[in-house]
Amino acid sequence: MTSSLRPHGDRKTTPSPPPPQARPGRQRDAFFDNAKYLAIVLVGVGHAWGQILDGNRTVEALYRALYTFHMPAFIIISGYFSRSFDLSPKRVKRLITGVAVPYLVFEVGYALHRRFAEDPSNEISLLDPTYLLWFLCALFVWRLTTPLWQTVRWPLPIALAIAALASVTPSIGNDLNMQRVLQFLPCFVLGLLLRPEHFRLVRRRSARIASVPVVAVAVAVAWWSVPRMETGWFYRNAAVQATGAPWWSGPVVTLALFGCSLVLTACFFAWVPGRRMWFTALGAGTIYGYLLHGFVVKQGTFSGWFHGSAWDTPLGEVAITVLGAALITVLCTKPFQRVLKYVVEPRMDWAFRRDPGEAARGRQHREQPAGGGAGAARTPVEAAEKVSA
Repeated sequence: MTSSLRPHGDRKTTPSPPPPQARPGRQRDAFFDNAKYLAIVLVGVGHAWGQILDGNRTVEALYRALYTFHMPAFIIISGYFSRSFDLSPKRVKRLITGVAVPYLVFEVGYALHRRFAEDPSNEISLLDPTYLLWFLCALFVWRLTTPLWQTVRWPLPIALAIAALASVTPSIGNDLNMQRVLQFLPCFVLGLLLRPEHFRLVRRRSARIASVPVVAVAVAVAWWSVPRMETGWFYRNAAVQATGAPWWSGPVVTLALFGCSLVLTACFFAWVPGRRMWFTALGAGTIYGYLLHGFVVKQGTFSGWFHGSAWDTPLGEVAITVLGAALITVLCTKPFQRVLKYVVEPRMDWAFRRDPGEAARGRQHREQPAGGGAGAARTPVEAAEKVSA
């Protein structure tokens, strides 16, 4: 008993480091995994609806209501989880391997797919994102600018001003789909500003109840807007001059869409379950479903799968909705993650210089005594710091 109080007591009584399974680990939040999965399902459903819009006012009204918030919700989550980005070598490496490399690989893949399926003369253009790949370009730019938004005093008003100016600047062009990068920028900046208590605020029971009439009104307004407003406004991929509307309508609609997106995104978060569900694990694989389902949608467009009159019936509309949700769900599963992990999430250690700080920490770890001592006592703390990073 006495020896256990001495600084260098009996080795047998020295507490040993906790086993690997007992050490601190990264705990995924079920709410955010659920939100990511449900948001990516809505992306798939939206792309399915986009194939049967012609002359179908009901589907187009639902499509417009969906496009008001489904990508803003995904972008807000992306901003929320980008708060720690600081241009350190570790995070820059992750940005390159997790965003830039998948963009390059899938841009080439989509270009070759179109060349073989529809247009033999289709060229590969790394500056003109194909279909849904604009999001990777945008995420790359947004994350690089994260330190800027965390430094300025009024980040959200500045981002809104940039989006409004982009809506009246046709000279921005199509390179890297910068119109979308700038017009969706406020959603990313808002995500950077949010904290856990903000999400708890919209997940209260009162918020869930209030969201029902709000969504009903949004669908009614979308129905009203079908013959009165161009669907292209909801894509945020062009300046107002392309629509023929007066210049001042660009900033007005940009700010109005942001406000509507914020309200409907709050309604969406209000109904996201916070407990683990059967689909919670799929939230970790949403990028796979996002990148892969575009090949199926594009192949259907090239092959004329959506030209049949059966899709214009109520049963056909329900069927294509279920097919879109089921397709993207399957593509988020573990088998697809295992097969494509080396493309979507490559390690690529061979392509980067080793961080001197990381090398020093590795040498210090190797020089620590095998058991006991001050070095062993710091191990759980170091592990916790690594996890929090």
